[in-house]
Amino acid sequence: MLQKDYISDTEFISMCLEGKDSGYTGLYNRYAKGIFNSISRLISHSAEAEDILQETFFTAFSDPKRLTNINSFEAWVRRMAINKSISHLRRRKLLFSDLGEQELRAEADYDLRADEIFENRVEDVRRCINELSDGYKTIINLYLFEKMTQEEIAVLLEIAPATVRTQYHRAKKKILVSLKDKAYYE
Repeated sequence: MLQKDYISDTEFISMCLEGKDSGYTGLYNRYAKGIFNSISRLISHSAEAEDILQETFFTAFSDPKRLTNINSFEAWVRRMAINKSISHLRRRKLLFSDLGEQELRAEADYDLRADEIFENRVEDVRRCINELSDGYKTIINLYLFEKMTQEEIAVLLEIAPATVRTQYHRAKKKILVSLKDKAYYE
């Protein structure tokens, strides 16, 4: 696409405010794939993830006036999609256990090679993440792929930050064990 043909989010939003379908279509086409990827990292079933995507954009577009005060359409819709995904997980009775203010045990036996494993086989790591329970998978995906801080995750999931840290480290350990069990790095 040539630079002169590029339509900004602000222009698409203006079209939406004028009631033009091309504004909605433009925003949807620009961001749907990335938003779907964010949802599908949390929701394994693709049909459910697609439903959440459609629900997210329906909510975003249902009152065009809400679009006027948005700094970043993509960030706003992504956050909405993540919130809807978390709500969906809660409806499925997924509980995020709150461990209170329990501190993480010092990792005296920390294997420096573990970080190297994490940086190497991205696809293998993603496969292992998908094998985690929904709770661990949610926390690790929000932290690693959505770039949310552990404090933001704690607020979103309504659990203590110490719980997020603990579950993140447990998930990371499960991934490393799974990678080693599959003899990827022997």
